[in-house]
Amino acid sequence: MSHITLIRHGQANSGAQDEASYDKLSALGHQQSAWLGTHLRNQNQHHVRLYTGTLKRHIETARSMDTGLTPTRDARLNELEYLTLARALEEEHGIPFPTDQVGFTTHLPKVFAYWQRDEIAGAPERFSDFEDRVGAALAEIAEGDGPALVVTSGGLISMAMRQVLRLDITAMAQMALAIYNTSQHRLFPIGGTLSPTMFNAIPHLEDPDRHYAQTHV
Repeated sequence: MSHITLIRHGQANSGAQDEASYDKLSALGHQQSAWLGTHLRNQNQHHVRLYTGTLKRHIETARSMDTGLTPTRDARLNELEYLTLARALEEEHGIPFPTDQVGFTTHLPKVFAYWQRDEIAGAPERFSDFEDRVGAALAEIAEGDGPALVVTSGGLISMAMRQVLRLDITAMAQMALAIYNTSQHRLFPIGGTLSPTMFNAIPHLEDPDRHYAQTHV
């Protein structure tokens, strides 16, 4: 069993109102990704495999990181469709779509809770199906040979942490809100199971000149 380092994509189009418009890196997102790639090379971090979802922001992040590895693209590593879920929740239950960051932080836990209970009829996939695909993809990657980088999204990373830490839905949502763009999260095999040994690390953004680049959205 090999260890996995999950990477959240760089900052995307945070002002978007739908999934397609959101799915591209901002200029800052490309810069965050390039800084991360330089950091990994300077620290001689050893990874022999690279996986990404099939979303544009995943692919662009991996390219800007410039790891020298040929990526394997796997749709099971794609993000949950928060914007689609949020619109369906508004239409079905009258819970308004958030208009600012403060609203988003209270809204996302509601989306997760309704979704887990199968109370969003317009959900593009069931919560249980999302949970199953994440678990299956990471288990398969862990069984491969050599340390792997996985470029994905915050919701998927929070689901991975839910699975290894047995988090309830509220804790999973709070974890999702905390995840920085281009942060690192490591799952290491201990006793035959994956255990978290790193969460939300952003050493490439800790220099005071880069604090402005410590973004969540």
